[in-house]
Amino acid sequence: MSPLGVAHLTALELAPLELVREAARAGFDAVGLRLHPAMPGGVAYPLRPASTELAQLRQALGNEGMVVNDIEFIALTPDVNLAAVPWMLETGASLGAHSLTVSGDDPDSGRLAARFAALCELAAPLGLVVNLEFMRWRVVGNLSQALAVVEAAGQANGGILVDALHLFRAGNTVAEVAQAPRHWLHDVQSCDAPFEAPTGDRIVQEAREGRLLPGEGGLPLQALLAALPVGIRFSAEVPRPVPDAQVRLEQAASSARALIDAR
Repeated sequence: MSPLGVAHLTALELAPLELVREAARAGFDAVGLRLHPAMPGGVAYPLRPASTELAQLRQALGNEGMVVNDIEFIALTPDVNLAAVPWMLETGASLGAHSLTVSGDDPDSGRLAARFAALCELAAPLGLVVNLEFMRWRVVGNLSQALAVVEAAGQANGGILVDALHLFRAGNTVAEVAQAPRHWLHDVQSCDAPFEAPTGDRIVQEAREGRLLPGEGGLPLQALLAALPVGIRFSAEVPRPVPDAQVRLEQAASSARALIDAR
């Protein structure tokens, strides 16, 4: 049975310790943790190295038989300060995380690739992959743009996180995923949505709080999974307007498990 993770956005109101316990109860094997906000003022849980909270979280992971898939989120903007990043990497390494997730938000492609490469170099000694996640409303908004950055950076621990919603909302196809170099594709996040994209700012709202469970919408999820490398890390990212976080997690686990078991 393939391991199944859950992205923190699915239940972002839960602090890491509670998320680990509730995700395990729902049937997940791994969690993602948002240590730094994805946008100014956003929710995040900055667990610092050597803190009591971090030690408690490590113990909970062991008790529940859970692992950490990824830590997030760094936006590579023109004014990003990479000198402020090491604490996140140290925390991620302490938790045994596989990867750090970043976005590309710098219109200067050369500077963006250089900073992505620099971040990979910081992460490599700690055993962390750096995954670039593309989103339609950011500078790096589609698969080909993400591939261009990762290729230009040329770091062995660089890669791409494929979020099913962002992929199809960017206009990418399953065929493009199948043609992408396998060694850059490390992680996939799954959800569902209507086949037709919303307009204007509603596309951001959909991504942050209005996704559907796998199997409820019109995205070609099975075809996507068939196009991805065997062994890719699989997570559910399904923020939905369901008040009870535990119900949200249980429904996400059940539908995502059915999707990957049918692969």
